[in-house]
Amino acid sequence: MKQIISLMLAGLCLIQAPVFAKGCIKGAVVGGVVGHVAGHHAVAGAVAGCVVGHEVAKKQAQDQKAAAARAQAQAGQNVAPAAPQPQPADQNVPTAPAR
Repeated sequence: MKQIISLMLAGLCLIQAPVFAKGCIKGAVVGGVVGHVAGHHAVAGAVAGCVVGHEVAKKQAQDQKAAAARAQAQAGQNVAPAAPQPQPADQNVPTAPAR
């Protein structure tokens, strides 16, 4: 039974494109160790750790993006408004002939 499952998983790995999700590797390592210690379920722990690690990394990225947006908005509020720029004279306006 283990051989059949192993072959199926290996086949799926070969068919699917590689996914490089942030946080997945670190979560899989931690989950694999915890799963191994908690009853020899390293593969299940690695899968769960990958999912959790990806979600945590996604949340951290969203928080960093929001913090950067807040910092940029605050920096924009502290800048004094610029003076209006003079408009260039129109070059196509005919002038009166010289006397």
